[in-house]
Amino acid sequence: MKKPSRSHGSARRKSVNALVDNFVFAFSGLAAVWLAWLVLSAGFDWGWFLVVFFVLFWLVLAYLVLPRLHRILTSIYVPDYFIGRARTSDGLLGDPINLAIVGTEAQVHEAMTRAGWIRADPVTFSSSRRIITSTLFRRSYDEAPVSPLLLFGRQQDLAYQQEVAGNPAKRHHVRFWRCPDGWLLPGGHQADWMAAGTFDRAVGFSLFTLQITHKIDADTDTERDHIVESLQAGGPGVGVRVIEDFATGYHSRNGGGDSIETDGDLPVVDVGEVAIPANGNPLGPDLNARRTAMEQRRPVSTALGVVLMVVRVLAGMVTVAAIVTEWPSMFKEPGMPLTEQDIQLLAILRPIVIGIGAVGVAAYLLLAIGVFRGSNWARNASMAYSGMLVAVSAIAFFSGESVTLTTNLFGLPLDILVLLALSARSSRVWARRPAAGPAVGSGAEAHSGTGPGQGSTLVNNADNVFASGGSIGEKNRSQARAGFPPAEGD
Repeated sequence: MKKPSRSHGSARRKSVNALVDNFVFAFSGLAAVWLAWLVLSAGFDWGWFLVVFFVLFWLVLAYLVLPRLHRILTSIYVPDYFIGRARTSDGLLGDPINLAIVGTEAQVHEAMTRAGWIRADPVTFSSSRRIITSTLFRRSYDEAPVSPLLLFGRQQDLAYQQEVAGNPAKRHHVRFWRCPDGWLLPGGHQADWMAAGTFDRAVGFSLFTLQITHKIDADTDTERDHIVESLQAGGPGVGVRVIEDFATGYHSRNGGGDSIETDGDLPVVDVGEVAIPANGNPLGPDLNARRTAMEQRRPVSTALGVVLMVVRVLAGMVTVAAIVTEWPSMFKEPGMPLTEQDIQLLAILRPIVIGIGAVGVAAYLLLAIGVFRGSNWARNASMAYSGMLVAVSAIAFFSGESVTLTTNLFGLPLDILVLLALSARSSRVWARRPAAGPAVGSGAEAHSGTGPGQGSTLVNNADNVFASGGSIGEKNRSQARAGFPPAEGD
């Protein structure tokens, strides 16, 4: 009898993992709606503190509930292949793709920097804090980060901007994505990079998620033309041809709800003749090295989940300490003293309860450490534990018991937040990533983007993690020929 191959067993495990993740993703979305309701209902019981609870309700709604609901729904109705639009991290259609580039990464960087564009900082806690303070106090931040948008199943590889009048709320900016190997534009046109350029006109609230974000100008064609003209004026070696009516001209909205208009033309900018001076502006780590570093970097959602789990551990330690110090007085009821038999029984149960509580707290702490180190097993176990507690609370709630934030502040809300954090796409991708290894490609080959090393380490690893069967190489090649990005998985 032929034994099943190891690859088939691995594919089954990945399919089970995908099924579990998708279920928890949807379950935590429903739990987030319940949490928002608990926050809102608690606010009406706190009088003057209603304003505080309203802000808390907005935070839960804008940054937890609506993004999760959008992610669930857009996975159903928004196609994940190239349609000329980027996507937000919540799955919504983002900015229009209005530029194509031919040339290497180093040539793109040289052409942009000599044209007066400044490379944007990556999104980190430090850069996020700086752009908030710069926007509030109107301080210049030339390298302000741009929010991640997705194309080909990954976020932008490069981003540049031009600040207007020292105001970080207003800026020209453009994102670049490296095209998959062998991928062609509809119609058979060749491009090495796709780009989306828009103009930030102000800071406001997203129409779809209510989050604070930049608002873009509706006329995206003007920004597209500004980018092309600046590249041509920056120096020699830049050629431009226009694919007219590449897409039907349309009026629509981006992921923040801002109106966008375009005539559908697609300029193809050729920077293949741009010379790289020996003393030019250094590019830094090559594309593959950056993608590998990004893949191995612990995502914010995972770090947040671990912090919440640690808070849960501290709350558990306080509970165990209360049992140690308050036992058996915590069982006394007014006017009903404990009998001698009750005291003897409680004395027997005390070490058992303390031991179970201590073991439970220690086990949960070990799970938190495992999640922090990237263990997918620990992540699944933590989600299962939190999900079970949320389900028990939900059953009690719908059975008529009182479940409020006042009586359960360090229980139910923390469990729901842990579920949301650990079921986020960035958390599951990071937990299911292959072991770290050397970046693929190096030197001139990686910079040229033409050799074997050009394949995206991040995308290839994601394919290895999420593919559910068949030859991954053949799957990616067939998708590239059809104009599809490599498989993103569940």
